Amino acid sequence: MPYVAVSALSHPGLLRERNEDSLVVGPWTLCATVTESPQTLVFPLGTPLAVAVADGLGGHPGGDVASAVAARRIASIGSALTDEEAVRAALHACNHAVYQAAGDADGALAAMGTTVAGVVVGPGSLMVFNVGDSRVLAHSRDGLRQVSVDDSPPLEPGQRTTSLVTQCLGGSPGYRSVSPHVTSEPLRAGERYLVCTDGLTDPVPPEALEEVLREHDDGRAVFELWKAAIEAGGPDNITMALVRVG
Repeated sequence: MPYVAVSALSHPGLLRERNEDSLVVGPWTLCATVTESPQTLVFPLGTPLAVAVADGLGGHPGGDVASAVAARRIASIGSALTDEEAVRAALHACNHAVYQAAGDADGALAAMGTTVAGVVVGPGSLMVFNVGDSRVLAHSRDGLRQVSVDDSPPLEPGQRTTSLVTQCLGGSPGYRSVSPHVTSEPLRAGERYLVCTDGLTDPVPPEALEEVLREHDDGRAVFELWKAAIEAGGPDNITMALVRVG
């Protein structure tokens, strides 16, 4: 019987006081907390399965609240995400929910915001979505490719990363709409999808990510990716989910 295996981990890193990331795996969420080791969940391939990460904006109060709002909304409607239009509608609903949770424009949480990125796995295809700079990467025998779209300003020559984002869910005192990135592609034999926050991709270069994914599967791969981010200084919260169809 075809199945989807999802191995996931969320950790504050070495420099942040708390974890402001949240994680969605089907109906299950992990919001602003810590896993001691990678956890693997297995689901039958059939009903749409949403797997996503949300990264609360650093420097803004309430990043953990914003990421949790987005994660719980996706978890609650994930099984109904049957096409790209439904995914876009869900992301717009998440944006409204973050602003609603922020409350009054003069309140303490007025500018809280979060990025979001993820996949929805169906019987024969997979949808990729994101708002912000959290990423979805696909790995196969041909190597590693990014399938999400970074909402970031252009990089300067020699610059590999930036903490700036050009859009997110919430993030401003007044309501701003978003333009979600949503694409579909067929499920390919042997391909895995890494959904992660920039706490992994900023300190760990693509070639190092590819090497780990080439050598390891499932929970071991997630552990080795986390270890690479920690060894690179662990400057930010680290959250990831590795999705494999078997």
